[in-house]
Amino acid sequence: MIESPRVCVQVQSVYVKSQSAPDEQRYVFAYTITIRNLGHSPVQLLGRYWLITNGNGRETEVQGEGVVGEQPYIEPGNEFQYTSGAILETPMGTMQGHYVMIDQQGETFHVDIPVFRLAVQTHIH
Repeated sequence: MIESPRVCVQVQSVYVKSQSAPDEQRYVFAYTITIRNLGHSPVQLLGRYWLITNGNGRETEVQGEGVVGEQPYIEPGNEFQYTSGAILETPMGTMQGHYVMIDQQGETFHVDIPVFRLAVQTHIH
């Protein structure tokens, strides 16, 4: 019997005012993601898929190998954390997607990354 891997994803996002230029419709956001292995066997992150939607509804898809140049191997009970960024033309938007992971038995699976908001603090109502 193969146990289904249990992987938890947490996200925190912040507006990076120092790198943004609202007059040029450039809003920079940083997000920190924590990937926690709650299962009983190791997993490895192979790739990622993002759907980024700006405040005007324009969607951009991003996919690739690993995250921040790594394909982390996460032991049971451990976590991997990284920070990356996104640039939008609007002061608000969202991101969502999934990670492609592989378990100890060589089976690949997806871990959903729930939708999270990218927003300049003064624009949150």
